[in-house]
Amino acid sequence: MTSEVLPVGLLTPIGSALGVSAGTAGLMVTVPGLVAAVAAPLAVVFTRRLDRRLVLVGLAVLVAGANIGAATAGTFGQLLAARVLVGLSIGAFWAVAGGIALRLVPARDVPRATAAVYGGIGAATVLGVPLGTLIGDHLGWRAALWALAGLAAVAMAAIAVLVPRLPSNSSVSFASLPRLVRRNRNVRVGLAFTFFIVTGHFIAYTFISPILQANGIAASQVSGLLLAFGAAALIATVASGSLIGRHLRPTLATLGVAMAVGMALMAFAVGDLFSATAVLLLWGAGYGLVSPAVQTWFMNAVDPGEVEVATSLNTVMFNLSIAAGSFAGGFVVDAAAPSAVLWIGAALLVPVVLLAAKGAAKRPERELVNAS
Repeated sequence: MTSEVLPVGLLTPIGSALGVSAGTAGLMVTVPGLVAAVAAPLAVVFTRRLDRRLVLVGLAVLVAGANIGAATAGTFGQLLAARVLVGLSIGAFWAVAGGIALRLVPARDVPRATAAVYGGIGAATVLGVPLGTLIGDHLGWRAALWALAGLAAVAMAAIAVLVPRLPSNSSVSFASLPRLVRRNRNVRVGLAFTFFIVTGHFIAYTFISPILQANGIAASQVSGLLLAFGAAALIATVASGSLIGRHLRPTLATLGVAMAVGMALMAFAVGDLFSATAVLLLWGAGYGLVSPAVQTWFMNAVDPGEVEVATSLNTVMFNLSIAAGSFAGGFVVDAAAPSAVLWIGAALLVPVVLLAAKGAAKRPERELVNAS
């Protein structure tokens, strides 16, 4: 995940070094998102007979190679080509990783295990983006990408040693993907959650560095602010397990409100480090709830044998939404003030609150039992 979001903190130096605008540099986030959306269902179908541990090791190797390619790129086109490989690995990883939590722990611990697995997103935000930005500020953006390649190699070794053999139990086919969407209303609602949340987030967050600097925040302070955002996201993710298991819809409504209010307030945090920090903490805490909450929604919406199908659908929507948000945001940033994307992002979170508020008093476990 760090490989996917790291460019958020490096748009300005990469754009300057390779001669492209901030909006064009945002394609480093858009391209992997599009590729991941295609890769997710393909990976689930074509690897359905392979041991999941073997798949994860192979994807870690691919991530390492992609980051080496990006670190050595001489042109922006070469850098985007390397980012295609990042998209392939990310899409395949999230398509199969979601169902792994179900197989490693007892049923009662699945919400906590899901929060732990998706805590990687929070860790990528809390450590990856700000540390990558810090490395980029002091050693250059290429050094940050080399560091990512090294971390991918460490992850490969850890998976090979620590994860048990996980023979595939998936019977997914291409036909099962649209079939599940057609017959399961809660899957459709879950996809709507993902679209509005992720598009709203990335239309603004992709350009958070130029937004902060346009608001009067010094470039040297950006990495610290991103660290605050990521810390809030990670804490929210780790703490969310039992909360999401009991109060899923209220959690979804709460994260929508927190993110929307955070984006709207960011437009007014002009040159004020304290206000910018407070707003990013609120926004980050809301975003930290997204992946475990949405993934739990999908797990509750389908039978155990359909989890990888549902997860791959969510991965498709998640990455299409990253691509849509970052691409649209690039146009807005180049055509108007950077802060304009904050208002658009906040508006996209409104349907999330409305969808979640509908029937929020009902227990999600009962509500999602008969999903067809």
